[in-house]
Amino acid sequence: MGPRLCGGDGEGGGDGEGAALKLSRSFSISYISRMKPRHVAIVTLAVVLCSSFVAAQTVPVTRGNFTYYFDAPGYIDQADSTLRAARTRLQTLLRSELDFQAEIFLTDSEARFDSLLGGQFPDWGAAAAIPALKRIVLRAPGSSSVSRPFAELLSHEYSHLALGYRTGLNEAPRWFDEGLAMIVSMQWAWEDNLTLNMASVTGQFIPLDEIDLVNRFGESKARLAYGESYTAVQYFFDNYGIDGVNEFIDQIGRGASLDEALMASTGSNYRDFDEEIRVYLLERFNFIGLMADMTYFWIALAIIVIIGFFLKMRAKRQYYRKWEQEEKLASTDFDYGDPDDPEKSDDEEPWRR
Repeated sequence: MGPRLCGGDGEGGGDGEGAALKLSRSFSISYISRMKPRHVAIVTLAVVLCSSFVAAQTVPVTRGNFTYYFDAPGYIDQADSTLRAARTRLQTLLRSELDFQAEIFLTDSEARFDSLLGGQFPDWGAAAAIPALKRIVLRAPGSSSVSRPFAELLSHEYSHLALGYRTGLNEAPRWFDEGLAMIVSMQWAWEDNLTLNMASVTGQFIPLDEIDLVNRFGESKARLAYGESYTAVQYFFDNYGIDGVNEFIDQIGRGASLDEALMASTGSNYRDFDEEIRVYLLERFNFIGLMADMTYFWIALAIIVIIGFFLKMRAKRQYYRKWEQEEKLASTDFDYGDPDDPEKSDDEEPWRR
């Protein structure tokens, strides 16, 4: 077996070429995925060398199974609490101790973010996991690309490392990887429900095997891919249990094909399982659901409009009051009273009689 990349020990470890291929799959970036294995290995080596230099510029903080390289150390406590909780949940779901050391990078520098990931990362991406290196890289909260909560991003990316550790040199399909990550991070919102209802009505569901290309998708299509992934994995757990899910993972780890792994865990081959998921999606998400989601949308919009109207009227009244005060102060028709008798009231002035 060839030399191991850093972070390639344990179940998730592997030789240089295998780990390099895993890195390329983690990104699913077009220019990497078209390379030959030896070229991918060169790219991986470049990432390792470059990111090692970058890591040396930050003082690491190690707590248990996590080593933090944070440009903003104030986030370490929150990160550690979040990752410990995610690890505990994944130990149950994946039936593994997950006894590996993870490196967590957080940076507010775009150049550093790119160097840690080797560049060519989608603009909409706020974080990434590199299972071959047991590494998570995040943009700092407050960045224009960060729209998800910090804890949610961390849990999501750690799930990728955990699943990569379980499957070793082999990889679960992207829909399973992303769906599990969303379950662990509890990453489901009203917008996801709306997206899937809309896709059901317009017939735009994505076949599971096409989700492997999610990093090439635009943001809206990527949202649909993630939503389908979440639903498919939740369906997997609900209908085949933790036993079935782990049988699937074990089969993948042993190098079985997706047909073989699904047949052993669900009794269906890949095509039949994909159809099973499609039917479930069509049953769960439909026109009625879309109308319900749109109702909530219009109610929320109406509330926003009403609040906006009252705030605008309040600002207008304040402006008019200020204007009236300025008019009074600037008026040339002002009665200054009798300068010889300032206390004398206006009613006693002869001209008023």
